[in-house]
This record gives sequence, C-alpha cells and structure tokens, in this order.
Amino acid sequence: MNEEEGIIALLTPPFDTTDQEPGYIKSYVPGIRENGGQYTHAATWVVKAFAMLGEGDKAYKLFSLINPINHSRTPIEANKYKVEPYVVAADVYTNPQHLGRGGWTWYTGSSGWMYTVGLEDILGFRVIKDRLYIDPCIPKDWEGFRIEFRYNNTKYDIEIINPKGINNGVKCLMVDGVSIDNKYIQLIDDGLEHNVIVEMGS
Repeated sequence: MNEEEGIIALLTPPFDTTDQEPGYIKSYVPGIRENGGQYTHAATWVVKAFAMLGEGDKAYKLFSLINPINHSRTPIEANKYKVEPYVVAADVYTNPQHLGRGGWTWYTGSSGWMYTVGLEDILGFRVIKDRLYIDPCIPKDWEGFRIEFRYNNTKYDIEIINPKGINNGVKCLMVDGVSIDNKYIQLIDDGLEHNVIVEMGS
C-alpha cells in the first residue's frame, strides 16, 4: 500500500528479473497492471474484506485511498493520474516512470465492485427482494448519515445514528416510530413516506 500515491498494489515487488514464472502477469512491464500495479478489482476486495472483519476505520481509509476523485484534488495530482477523475481506473501504475497514472478506464467492472462495496459493505445498505437490510461498518468518528431510498412509488427516509462512536453493529431499528424485532425492514409500496431510524450499538 502506498498512501502518498493512493495505491493498493496487487503484489510487490513486481515480477521482473526473478526466475519464477507466474504466467502472463510477468509479460507486463514491472509496476504496470497486475504486475505490481494496483489492480482495482483486487483493491476493492481488500476494502470489502476489512469491512467484513468489522474494521470500519480501515475499510473507509482504503476506500478513500482508491477513490478516483482523490487522485485529482490538485492540478498536479490530475496531471499525474492522467485519466478521468469520475471514472474508476482498472489499474493504477507503480512503475517509477508512470507512478500514480491510471489506466483502462471505461472498461473495468471494478467500478461496479467499488460502488457495491461502498454501498453494501461500508454504508451497510442492502436490498434483497422486498427486504431492506442496514448493517453499516463505518469509521468510529462518523456520528451517522442519511439515505433517501425510493422503493417503486414509496419513499424511505433513513437515518443511521452512531451515538457510541463504534464501527459496526445495530442496536435497534425503528420504522415510523415503531421498533421492529427483525434484522430487516419489510418494504411496502404504499405510495407514502416512511421514516427509518437505525441506531448503531451492540
């Protein structure tokens, strides 16, 4: 991991002069693509793994590290990154001649993975058929956040509160002021507006 450059490399050091034969990866220039660069598919899975372990601070830090917008905060960073700051790059290079340069934008499925990891694993928002599960894994210093969700013709205003400053765990769910025992919210399409409060805790 290279925090300064915002890179989570797939492996390090790259295969170059080694006698090992890992296959086609070695055909890439060292520090490019899978051969020692950031392969963003794998980087998003690293974020997912830390979220699954309940390490919200680490998961969010790594998510922010690979977020393309954070590669373009200044003209110098944008010039180094050289690709669109609003598109996830399949690769970010560690090769000294191209350090921090993105590659293969508009092509990678890792953009979908990054969206899914951010929404489902960090914010904890997951819809399965007509059930809504909310189980966040966030940084301890987040006091909470809000999500506005539309289920067909019905609006759900969701507020997640984190009064004890923890990474994960849900203490209670309330829908329209009524506490529910389930670990999910049964979605209904009644055309009304519903208020959901999720209090984090053990």
